[in-house]
Amino acid sequence: MGRIWLPLVLIVSLFFLWGGANNLNDVLIAQFKKAFVLNDFQAGLVQSAFYLGYFLIAMPAGIYMRRFGYKSAVIFGLTLYGIGALLFWPAAERATYGMFLFALFVIAGGLAFLETSANPFVTLLGPPETATRRLNLAQAFNPLGSIAGILIGQHFIFSGIEHTPEQLAAMSEAERTAYYLSETHAVQWPYLVIGIVVLAWALLILATRFPRMITAHTATASSAMNGGVMGKLLRDKSFIGALLSQFFYVGAQVGVWSYTIRYVQATMHGTPAKLAANFLTTELVCFMIGRFAGTALMKYVAPVRLLFAFAAINVVLTLYAVVHPGSSGAYALAACSFFMSVMYPTIFALGVEGRGDDERKLGSGLLVMTIIGGAVLTAIMGAISDHSSMSDAMIVPALSFAIIALFAWRRRAARSPV
Repeated sequence: MGRIWLPLVLIVSLFFLWGGANNLNDVLIAQFKKAFVLNDFQAGLVQSAFYLGYFLIAMPAGIYMRRFGYKSAVIFGLTLYGIGALLFWPAAERATYGMFLFALFVIAGGLAFLETSANPFVTLLGPPETATRRLNLAQAFNPLGSIAGILIGQHFIFSGIEHTPEQLAAMSEAERTAYYLSETHAVQWPYLVIGIVVLAWALLILATRFPRMITAHTATASSAMNGGVMGKLLRDKSFIGALLSQFFYVGAQVGVWSYTIRYVQATMHGTPAKLAANFLTTELVCFMIGRFAGTALMKYVAPVRLLFAFAAINVVLTLYAVVHPGSSGAYALAACSFFMSVMYPTIFALGVEGRGDDERKLGSGLLVMTIIGGAVLTAIMGAISDHSSMSDAMIVPALSFAIIALFAWRRRAARSPV
């Protein structure tokens, strides 16, 4: 067991690293909306590009992992992550929104490798009956990275300078151009540092000796596609339910966090983005506390029961944010993050629970692909906001949590009483 501790620490650190990348996007949406003069739908393409990368790369990542092992998949993922972060520098120099979206796509491809390998690995490190709790504990380090990402964005990307449309109209063309360029260049140094740190971490993992059980390639892995494993998974109603639930969960989480700053600014007029980011930080703190609290509760409450209760509570909280826009609605969204905390790892663990090695690896790739929900639902929320209001857009996560509650209810009914 002693040989596992260092690799385990390195793997758990990945949850921190991809948490920071994910939630820096929430800052980028507000930043790019200002720097490139975008509407909510266009700004939401930040998440669309990011989660499209997850969707397209997750299955190749699973195939790569089966062929070359966990360690190689992690190193390759960190390399892509680092390269994508470094691409922010030339993207800012050219002031090209499309190049930023491509850089985010590359980062997401790297994170798809990391998540596809790290999540199933954690479920294997111990007794099967505690796999869900163990994954929740590992995922508890993810919001720490998320908080770090928001703080980096709040203090090193947001300038605090926000001109009204009237002030911008009164500027000369040269003054407006200089302002937009300064806001665009604000992302360069933070992402340069991130890229260097991530690539250094890849070298550290490369130099670390992992136990054979982590890096070994199973003899049956290559026959996963040909042996009907995919068909078996897609005929399994329980697994399909997990896929759909994960799709709507990621969409709800990304949607709430991506538009928190916009929600605050739209419903609490005059609030600058730098101050509105405090609400997002509060959400992430609630999320982190919820991860540890949820893990502790699972000693006494079956994970599927806790999933149902938390999803039902979030339906109420998000509907409240729709009906009561303003400070109380913003605090309801913050509370919502506490109850979102257990959802991703619990749904993931329920999806791979009791499956053989090939099914677990292929199923892991499919579950990571559902992260495309972050692209789809965020774009829908942006479109609703443009045509109605940001508070009305919160109906999308409300419906998503209702679907998750239904999944948990059906799984609870299908399982023996715990």
